[in-house]
Amino acid sequence: MITCGIELKGSEALLALASLDAGQPVHLPSAIKKIGIEDDEDAGQVREFLARVQAFVSEHGVTHVAIKKRSKKGDFAGGPVTFKLEGLLQLLQGCEVLLVSPQTIAAQGKKHDLAPPAALNKYQHEAWKSACSVLFTR
Repeated sequence: MITCGIELKGSEALLALASLDAGQPVHLPSAIKKIGIEDDEDAGQVREFLARVQAFVSEHGVTHVAIKKRSKKGDFAGGPVTFKLEGLLQLLQGCEVLLVSPQTIAAQGKKHDLAPPAALNKYQHEAWKSACSVLFTR
């Protein structure tokens, strides 16, 4: 099972791939670490964003996509573009797309003592933790 964790920030999907090896999460390196969109009001760019993510998922044999949920209200609410991107990501084909709450990610991180691998960029840490939380709950 290969899981792609995604954290949505601004107009980008930050990506990290993970799988289990002997019960331990393993980071799967990829040249693509984020996929963005410049103009979310341009239908062509919206379609291109979805096509690029779909190609990434297909190319890497991803079976599950774990998207870190964002709050809909309050100080830490996600921006409108992130919700648009989330909706697009839920349309991905050939894999199961799951929304994972920050509380679940934190709980799984504590339970399994998850420390992000050194090979990951700092901005990928939450995406990797999202992927790992799904690995441990599936």
